[in-house]
Amino acid sequence: MCGIIGVCTRVDKKLNTGDVVYKGLLRLEYRGYDSAGVASVEQGVLRVLKGKGKIADLEKRLGLSRVRGSVVIGHTRWATHGAPSDVNAHPHTDCTGTIAIVHNGIIENYRELKEELARRGHVFKSETDTEVVVHLIEEFYKSGDRPYDAFKKAVSMIRGSYAILVVFASAPNTIFFAKKDSPLVIGLGDAANFVASDIPAVLEYTRRVITLRDGWVGFVTGDSVFIEELGKGPVNPMEYVRVVEWSLESASKGGYSHFMLKEIHEQPRALVDTLYGLSSDPTLREASKVMAEARRVFITAAGTSYHATLHFAAALAKIAGALATPFVASEYEAYLPVVREGDVLIAVSQSGETMDTLKAARAFKERGAKLIAVSNVVDSAIPRESDIALYTRAGPEIGVAATKTFTTQALLLSFLALDYALLRGAILKSEYDEYARELSRASDLAAKSIAWSEGLAKKVSEMLRLKQSVYYLSRGVGLPTAMEGALKIKEIAYIHAEAYPAGESKHGPIALVEEGFPVVFVVPRDAYYEKVLLGNIQEMKARGAWIIGVAPEDTSLGEQFDVFFRVPSSHWLTTPITHTPPMQLLAYYTSTLKGLDPDKPRNLAKTVTVE
Repeated sequence: MCGIIGVCTRVDKKLNTGDVVYKGLLRLEYRGYDSAGVASVEQGVLRVLKGKGKIADLEKRLGLSRVRGSVVIGHTRWATHGAPSDVNAHPHTDCTGTIAIVHNGIIENYRELKEELARRGHVFKSETDTEVVVHLIEEFYKSGDRPYDAFKKAVSMIRGSYAILVVFASAPNTIFFAKKDSPLVIGLGDAANFVASDIPAVLEYTRRVITLRDGWVGFVTGDSVFIEELGKGPVNPMEYVRVVEWSLESASKGGYSHFMLKEIHEQPRALVDTLYGLSSDPTLREASKVMAEARRVFITAAGTSYHATLHFAAALAKIAGALATPFVASEYEAYLPVVREGDVLIAVSQSGETMDTLKAARAFKERGAKLIAVSNVVDSAIPRESDIALYTRAGPEIGVAATKTFTTQALLLSFLALDYALLRGAILKSEYDEYARELSRASDLAAKSIAWSEGLAKKVSEMLRLKQSVYYLSRGVGLPTAMEGALKIKEIAYIHAEAYPAGESKHGPIALVEEGFPVVFVVPRDAYYEKVLLGNIQEMKARGAWIIGVAPEDTSLGEQFDVFFRVPSSHWLTTPITHTPPMQLLAYYTSTLKGLDPDKPRNLAKTVTVE
C-alpha cells in the first residue's frame, strides 16, 4: 500500500501546491515509507524530484515542498516490485520525460507488457511494475491519441489492482486517474481539486469528497471533474459527493478508532494484493524447486509468524506427504548440529528484520543451507541475505499485534505447499486447481468472516473482559490458528491464554476448568477433526466450561457451543483465513472494553530487533 496525492489549482486562485502535496504525503506516510517523490507541471515543463528515504529527510535533501506548478502529484512508497531505491521511487516517467505516473497496487501482467514495449524500443529505468504503465501511455500518445484517450487505452490493457494518477506536460492543468481495487478519492476544494489514496491527505483543504468505484477513470482540473466507468460511459460526480465529519487524527485511521481494527478490516484487500503478487511472480516456482532438491526442509519464525509456519508444515504433510520441520527462531541452536549442505531453511518475518529469525538464517547459511525468505518488506535484511525472497503484500502494519500479516503469510505459504506438491507429483493438476480455487476465495472469505463476527465479538467481549484465563483448543490443521487466537488475547487484552491440542487437555490443563471457565474451540472444516472434537467439547462442558466455538457455518457441532462464531464454509486449507478474524475481533473489543490501547500493548515492539 502506497500513499498518493495530486492537486490541481484553479486559475484564479493562488495555492502553494508543493506545500499541499508535501503535507499530504506526511499524512499518508503510514501507508508506505521507504521512498517518496513529486512531479509538477509548470508552464509546460514536467519536473520530478524523488528518492529513497523518509519524507522529512527527502524534504531536507530535495525540497519537495518548494515545488511549484499548476499541477503536482506525489507518492510515498511501500515497495512491492523492486527494492527501495532512488530509481525505483515514484513518480516514473516515459522515454520523453513528458509524462509522469504514480501508482498504488500491483500490475499483474506487467512482465508481458514490458517485453512487448522493450521490443518497440522503450527503455526502462526501474525494476517496478508501475513504469510499464507510463510507457504504455506513451506508446498510444505518440501514435496520435489525445492524452486522455492514450491514458484510457493503457488502463484497459492492464490487469491487477491500481490507483493511478498521471500528468502530461502537454496538459498543464489536468490529472488523469483510474481506480481498481486500490483506494482513491477526489476532494473538491474552493481553491483546487485533489485526488488522493486516502482522505487525510486532503482533509485540511476540503471535507467534500467522492470515493471512486472500481472501473472508474477520468480527470480533474482546478475547477472541474470528469468521471466515466471504463467501457460504459460517463458518471455524474455530484451524485457521489459526501461531506466528511472526521478529524484529521481519526481520518488517518480511516475512521477506525485504532489502527488494529483498521488493519483487521484491511485483510480482504491485503489478501487480494498478495494473490496478485503471487500470480505475477515466478519466484514461487523457484522456491518450490529449491525445496524439491533439498535434503531436508526447515521453517522458522517468531511470534505470529511462527504460527503461520505451523500451518505450512501441516499443509505440506497433508497435501504433499512431505515433512518440514518448524521451530521457534530463538531456539535455532538446538537444530544446528543436524544442518548440512543440501538443507533448506524457510525464514518467515513480517518485517524481515526480526533478530532471532535473522540469526537463525545466518547460522543455517553458514552450515551450507539454502535460504528462502518470506517477508512483508521488500529488500529487508532477511530477504537480502536469502537465496530466494517471497513477499506478502499486506502493506504497512502499524498496530503492534499482527493481523493482516498473519493471514497473508498463511495464504502465501499455502500456495508454496501446493506448488511444491504439484512439482513433486504428489497431486494432479486437477487437484491443484481445486485447491487453488479455494485459496483464490481468500479475500471474500475473510470479508464474510469479519462481517459475520464483529457484532458478536462486541457482545462476547463484555463477559470475556472479566475472565482471568482462557483456553484455545483445536486439532490438526486448526491448532496453529488456535495458537494465534490465544496469542492475540494475551498480547492486547492481558488475559492469560493457552492453546493446546484438544486431546492434550485431559493430560493436565483440564484441572483448571471450573464453572464459567472460557474455552474457545477452533473447528476446521474437516469431518475427522469435527468428529473427534465432539468428545473434547463434552469433556469441558461436563466441568462447567463456557464453550465458544469458531466453526464453519454448516458444522454439526453448533448446538454444543454456548457462543457460536460462524465462519464461511471452505476448505480446511483456508482455516487461518476464515477462523482468525473472529478471534482478532474478540481480542480487540476485549482490550478496548478494559480501557487498554490495542495498538501499543505494554512491553512489546512491532519489530523485535534484539534476541
